[in-house]
Amino acid sequence: MALKLYGSPISTCTKRVATVLYAKQIPFTFINIDLAHGEHKTPSFLEHQPFGQVPYIDDNGFILYESRAICRYLAAKYAAQGAPLVPTDPKELALFEQAVSIESENFHPSASGAVRENIIKPMKGGTSDPEVFKQHITMLAAKLTGYDAILGRQKYLAGDTLTLADLFHLPYGSMLKLAGSDIMESQPNVHRWFSEISSTPAWQKMVKDGVKSTA
Repeated sequence: MALKLYGSPISTCTKRVATVLYAKQIPFTFINIDLAHGEHKTPSFLEHQPFGQVPYIDDNGFILYESRAICRYLAAKYAAQGAPLVPTDPKELALFEQAVSIESENFHPSASGAVRENIIKPMKGGTSDPEVFKQHITMLAAKLTGYDAILGRQKYLAGDTLTLADLFHLPYGSMLKLAGSDIMESQPNVHRWFSEISSTPAWQKMVKDGVKSTA
């Protein structure tokens, strides 16, 4: 039975998981959850995802939520399928864990905040606040100075091999220009790196097809 991905095609976290499914060439069935009508808050959904958030997966009865946890599970279960996205050498694995923490602590808060302010808030009928957006971008710019130093020494965030830590940046990073900022092009090494990971076949499939079943 094919793995089932429950999520929304506009959800950044759903896109994160689908990108790894594409990268590892894992057949899956996509079940579109209607966020606009509150399907993610229904008892049947909450039974599997108690926080009422997307996505979650059902892998032949094994239920897992939180997009980064799902991605790591997929990379481990299908380690021999497609490109390896999590290293096994202890030192390389430690550098990978460091890179994952960099994304979650130094990129995600400001990037997601900027996208929420200028894209998601208006989509929900609210009004974006230019000052709040500017604060997020200013903070992100400071963090990307550290990124630029790291990426001046190596090809990717965890070393010279592409990992999940790089791919985790794509859903929100790709929306920053749409939100009104070209910050991912503002520093040379960051620009080179983000252009490269944005050109991976898995993300290009996401851009072209969106989240679609492959099973």
